[in-house]
Amino acid sequence: MTDPSRPRPVPGPPRPGPWGGPAPVPAATASPEAVPVAVPVAVLVEAPAADEGAPFADLALRPVVEHVAVFEAEHARLQRELGTIDQL
Repeated sequence: MTDPSRPRPVPGPPRPGPWGGPAPVPAATASPEAVPVAVPVAVLVEAPAADEGAPFADLALRPVVEHVAVFEAEHARLQRELGTIDQL
């Protein structure tokens, strides 16, 4: 049984160190065939999504005022999909 009068420690901020940040990315050597190609932003915005299951793929390119509509549309889609689980 635990002693209820003893206070629990409160977690603090993360400690500095190599484990506190993102994993280091190893330096890659670029092959002559792997030349990056710049794609205009207009092409990225107008291009249809290759994967219909990724509605948030272009969210960073959309204006912030459209974010709510995107999340609401995805919420409605998930409700429809999950509503069919009981029918199986």
